[in-house]
Parts: sequence; C-alpha cells; structure tokens
Amino acid sequence: MISIKRVSKRMFMTLLFLGALTTTFEAISGVEAEDVKNWYNHNSSSSSESLDRGNANEDDDTFRFLGLTFKSMNNEPTIETQVSSSVETIHDVSLEEAFDWSQYPTKKVIATGYTAGVESTGKYPNHPSYGITYSGVKVKRDLYSTVAADTSVFPIGTILFIPGYGYGVVADIGGAIKGNRLDLYYDTVTDVYNNWGKKQLDVYVVKMGEGKLTEEQLESLNEEESMQVFRQKYIKNKTKS
Repeated sequence: MISIKRVSKRMFMTLLFLGALTTTFEAISGVEAEDVKNWYNHNSSSSSESLDRGNANEDDDTFRFLGLTFKSMNNEPTIETQVSSSVETIHDVSLEEAFDWSQYPTKKVIATGYTAGVESTGKYPNHPSYGITYSGVKVKRDLYSTVAADTSVFPIGTILFIPGYGYGVVADIGGAIKGNRLDLYYDTVTDVYNNWGKKQLDVYVVKMGEGKLTEEQLESLNEEESMQVFRQKYIKNKTKS
C-alpha cells in the first residue's frame, strides 16, 4: 500500500510538471489539454485496474483537478504581439528625424519656390524647352527634386537637404538666383504658396556637384531602394494634396 501511495504521489507531481509543459505546447500547437488527459487515461487503464477503488477515486479527482487547471489556463486571454514591418515603423518618421544631418556642412540661404510655368520661366506648355532645366533634365518634384541655384555657390549636380522640402538636386539656374539663393521646384503655383513661399534657412550640403546632371543620375537617386519608404510617403502626401 505504501508503494502504491508513493507511486501515486510521484505520478501526481509528474502530472503537475507535465501540466506546465502541456500549457506551453498547447499554445504553440493548438492541441487541447483534454486530449492529453484522455490519452493518459487510455494508456494507464491497465495499471489502474490493480489499484483499489479508493485510489482510483483519488486518481479521478487528480485528473479532474488537472483538467480544471488546464481549462482555466486555456481561458486566460491571449495577447497577440504584432510586429510592425520596417516600412510601417519608419512611415511615421520624417526625413528630418531619420538621419543625423549634423554630419553635413550647412549654408544659410533664402529659398523661394518656382514652377515650370510662364509665371516663373516665361514659357508656356507648347514651348519646346518647357519644363527642361539648364542641366537638360526635366523638372521634377520627387524624393529628390530639381532646384535652381547660383552655380558659383552650388554647382550643377549638388545634392542638398532642405528642411521642410526634402532633397534638392541643383539642376537649374535663374536670372534672380544669385549668391546664397535657391529656387525650389513645385508642380503648381498653388503648391508654392501653400507649401513654401519664401524662407530663410540653413540647408545641408550632402554632396557638391561636378557641374553636370543626367536623367539617369536623377532617376537613380529617386529609385534608391533603401529610400523608397520616404518616397512612398511623399507620393501619398502628394496624391492627397
């Protein structure tokens, strides 16, 4: 009788340990604890026949207790962890916040906005060079936009970061753009007035140009894979405006 009690006690402690493992296994695999109980009952039926009825009742109580424990554990609310992708995470971060701009030299400028239209260039859409910059590339408002500058200060191809505007690539010049002045390209006059106007600010000189810029170079900048999150954000904002 003593050995039977010892076996029962050890079995009880083992089942408690298995209960903890079963809970973890159930969470991962979806296997119900009740299935474990039924399996154990089936495989232990032959040995339990040798126990007296009192011990059998004790085992039933043990299984009933464990079953209630499993059920209670199973009913606990599960907190699902949702892992955001890098695109979603960074989607709420602006270019100003995403990089350490202090590593680049700055230049204080007066920046205005311009368009390809007659109000800025004197050209109408039917003009053969409408929308074509001094460098030969087409005007563009994108992740890397075309801007006009005094080439003695910022040579063609210079890449600037302009807070509140984004990246600007020097592609154009202008009669009134002399010294530390910039003209930032926008698609429409409304965009110029609503989004910029005229500002004095520090711009970051990311890379000085070499005096030339091609469509391929501009496209390569805008298609850079690591920057598409920011580009898509800009495109979304542009679509809404």
